[in-house]
Amino acid sequence: MMVMVNDFGAINIDKALIEAQDDDVIALTNGCICCTMGTDLFLALGDALDRRPRPDHLIIEASGIADPAAIANTAIAEPDLIYSGIVTLVDALNINALLSDPLVSPQVAQQMAAADLLVQTKCAQRVADVDNACQNNGLPLPVIVEPSAVSILTLGAKLSNEASVASVHPDYVTWYVSDSPVLDHARLTTALKDRPEWLFRLKGFVRTEQGLQEIHVVGKSIDIKVVQDNTEASLVALGVRGRFTKEAMDVWWQGVTGASSSIAHQQT
Repeated sequence: MMVMVNDFGAINIDKALIEAQDDDVIALTNGCICCTMGTDLFLALGDALDRRPRPDHLIIEASGIADPAAIANTAIAEPDLIYSGIVTLVDALNINALLSDPLVSPQVAQQMAAADLLVQTKCAQRVADVDNACQNNGLPLPVIVEPSAVSILTLGAKLSNEASVASVHPDYVTWYVSDSPVLDHARLTTALKDRPEWLFRLKGFVRTEQGLQEIHVVGKSIDIKVVQDNTEASLVALGVRGRFTKEAMDVWWQGVTGASSSIAHQQT
């Protein structure tokens, strides 16, 4: 099995988060993240098919703002591939807020509607907001499984060769920082709890006096944990254009660090 990993920033944080990395992982960055991943996806598919032995299965792990229908249509157009379905992960803690946001909700609903299989995450029990969201959109209730089982479910998703209609998505802006100073852990956690509402997504690695920290922030969820110091410190943020600006993010981040640091930006 081979996995293609796509992230929404110039730094592929998702690839660094994969526990077991070897020749069966292809990282994609700087493609058209919201639509088809651009030319990078075509080249990566060709790379995968040229390998000997060829992988038996190919899983494309797209970013959370990607359009699964458009990516699936790219795979369907490749004659040497048999399309086996889309798995969409439904965030149980944040789905209600996402579907209530007029800018984001059409894309979220389309991601769910395009799925051959819906999988609930962030909670091991049934959640009323998730069930209601599915019922209101005429969708089946999602299954609840251990995270490690998602790839297995992907391989068994409903076979379909029908192309889906790609969605119109909001305009996103991404921001990233690398080589940040060692942060005060208490100051970092306070800043994350009090983060601006326009900060839609934040993830990556930073260093504090407690060591290298892996950070995930989305909606109501904040996850910080110490990890093995075997990767570079880098952080990626995402927001909707018009709400999120790189200048405002710079100001917020400098408040976290207490000083200026190496900041870079990418807009999509």
